[in-house]
Amino acid sequence: MKISTKGRYGIRLMLSLALHYEKGTLALKSIAKEQDISEKYLEQIINPLTKSGLVKSYRGAQGGYILTRNPKEITIGEVLRLLEGSLSPVDCVDNPMCPNSDTCVSLSVWKKMKEALDGVVDNISLADLAEEYKEKHPEGEPAGGCMKK
Repeated sequence: MKISTKGRYGIRLMLSLALHYEKGTLALKSIAKEQDISEKYLEQIINPLTKSGLVKSYRGAQGGYILTRNPKEITIGEVLRLLEGSLSPVDCVDNPMCPNSDTCVSLSVWKKMKEALDGVVDNISLADLAEEYKEKHPEGEPAGGCMKK
């Protein structure tokens, strides 16, 4: 399975918000510049994050976006599922309507793959990612770093 550009950029956007969590709102224009991502594309990504309640938007001159929960409480899995949908490698894991599901040997492989992936992404928070970023960028460089394209 491959994570789309939307999912990857969404994680980068959320990392920027996590890094600025205690500093107030962050304008989408600033995130776009910091991450070297089109502001128009970030607008498409921020909408589902806002609608889901993970991010709150504020209008006005001092407006921008802020996480609604502490970065410790938001997992990478939560963000990816919101932007990508299911992280299952095949549809039959989530929709066991296949007439062969009782006898399908490969289904157990797909289920194990999903469990392994869920185990990784559900145990990494935005705070974990932000901490790793700070360790790799002690000088406080823009959040793009190695996460760019």
